[in-house]
Amino acid sequence: MKFDKHGVLEMTQVQYNADRPKAENPIKINDVSLRDGHQSLFATRGRTEDMLPVAEMIDNAGYNAVETWGGATFDTMHRYLGEDPWERLRTLKKVMPKTPFSMLLRGQNVVGYRNYADDVVQAFVQRAIDNGMDIFRCFDALNDYRNFETAAKVIKDNGKHFQGVVCYTLTEPRLGGEVYNMDYYLNKVKELVEFGVDSICIKDMAGLIAPYDIYNLVREIKTFTDIPLNLHTHFTSGMGDLAIFKAIEAGIDIVDTCIGPYAYRTSHAAVEPIIMSLLGTNRDSGMDINKITAIADEMEKYVPKYRHLDNSPKYSTTDINVLLHQTPGGMLSNLVNQLKAMDALDKLPEVFRLLPKVRKDLGSIPLVTPTSQIVGVQTVNNVLFDSYEGEYAQITKEVKDLCYGLYGKTTKPINPEVMKKALKDYPRGEEPITARPGSILEPEMEGVKSEFAELAKDIDDEVLVALYPVTGKRFLKWKYSGEELPAEWKGKTMEEVKKEEELVKKALSGELTSKGSANGSTRELEVKVDGEVFTVEINDPNAAAAPGGRVRRKKEDKAKEVEASGSLHAPIPGMVVEFKKKVGDEVAAGETVVVLEAMKMMNNLDSTVDGVVTEIKFESGDSVSKGDVLMVIDPKE
Repeated sequence: MKFDKHGVLEMTQVQYNADRPKAENPIKINDVSLRDGHQSLFATRGRTEDMLPVAEMIDNAGYNAVETWGGATFDTMHRYLGEDPWERLRTLKKVMPKTPFSMLLRGQNVVGYRNYADDVVQAFVQRAIDNGMDIFRCFDALNDYRNFETAAKVIKDNGKHFQGVVCYTLTEPRLGGEVYNMDYYLNKVKELVEFGVDSICIKDMAGLIAPYDIYNLVREIKTFTDIPLNLHTHFTSGMGDLAIFKAIEAGIDIVDTCIGPYAYRTSHAAVEPIIMSLLGTNRDSGMDINKITAIADEMEKYVPKYRHLDNSPKYSTTDINVLLHQTPGGMLSNLVNQLKAMDALDKLPEVFRLLPKVRKDLGSIPLVTPTSQIVGVQTVNNVLFDSYEGEYAQITKEVKDLCYGLYGKTTKPINPEVMKKALKDYPRGEEPITARPGSILEPEMEGVKSEFAELAKDIDDEVLVALYPVTGKRFLKWKYSGEELPAEWKGKTMEEVKKEEELVKKALSGELTSKGSANGSTRELEVKVDGEVFTVEINDPNAAAAPGGRVRRKKEDKAKEVEASGSLHAPIPGMVVEFKKKVGDEVAAGETVVVLEAMKMMNNLDSTVDGVVTEIKFESGDSVSKGDVLMVIDPKE
């Protein structure tokens, strides 16, 4: 063997393939492509059918673990894809028996957006284990580790791996300042050590961690514990792979990466350059780059099916502004989706401006699901509905729950004025709690079993509707009806992708004639292909526009405008969760009559008049657009 002046082994291709020596301290690498990769880039819409062609290849690649589940996948699969989340876990496990499976668990939030009762947490974790999960990466959005207790006991009792998480966030461009500094993180790690975790993950959701900050943090942690340390960081700021390398130099044990086609931007650093950069060093992963590139080639084939779901407002690979607005990739895509649906994407800079202020009002909390959504949605509400800055005219249910203490202890005290507004007439009381949230929540599973007895066929179904009563019920009705998958749940086929690409090419080449006028920065063309009408948006040469065209199916409005002074309109796009009143009921002005879910947060909509409900336009579980009439109320004379 021959080494250069830096001590790096010089290798020929033959040596790489046959005689590659084992490193003294090989870095362990996790793959997160099948969960966080598509969650970050394509709104978690990756389908099982597009994972199976590479599943066995990934299983044979030599990863430390593969993240296959958890996070937003459970929600997205049954809500948007028509897939049973439990079935994906079982299916992948059959094809990938060698490599340990990892999932992201939101502690007492499980895979939802509120703290669930202890019996729901216990049932979910047990069923995840029974269906094939090995490693539970468990985090709490507030870094309040009391919210780990219930899940951890089930995991430990089953002999599975419990990885405790420190959610990494900042209020400054770099580590330091009053709130999130070195002492804060070292104390949180020490809490996890005392908790008895099997490994520790520094979870950087937005790509905020700077290379020398993680280097110093890892070095400090290694002085008091030898528990395996895992770095999870995103590429958003452009520092992702730099941070990974400094962490490796400092002695980190495990790092998270994605395979090339699902890497970079708001996702993660790619695994390929890391493997090759460490080749021949004492941290050489030992992984075969040829196996990885073969996986990448296969994955690349399916990326066009998801490009229409890419909601990034920027086309550059990095966005250093994330260090200012602190927005994780998943949260960013949610914000952009919501503003697009409201024709208010121009308000995004104002949302970014107000985000730090709303975050500070709510206790300077970390921005990770669900607190990222809580802060993000409340900021959007403030931008759209407040008549003056700081009014908080429309406060979501989740902000009220946060103020009451149902999510745990915030990093800093909540703004007293916001607290007072949020807890005015709050059903549980106007004094916040200090106890572990799960300890005050009544058991839920028995009620779920009774309510859904005719629909849920087994415990997995029961856990699904316990977590998601409205969308879960809708999914189970379809699952057991024998009917064809609803059109809105069907994914794009490669044939459809090719057809749309051809349409765009024809539109851009001038083969199609415009039937519309310029609309903003695009021009719309109506074309008919095989009997179907499509609207093609292309660049307007007279206006600045994003590159490329986009094809969408022409849709009919679900509800027509009703001219009545008491009509209740959807102020934002979302999903109807519940109608509090039925036709014939009397309502009072200011009384909550509809609960609307938007960006996974609940919004109570109140009647503006005293009157009687004469018509209800939708059903629970229906999606609505901004301006749709939800309910008609005949005002009293």
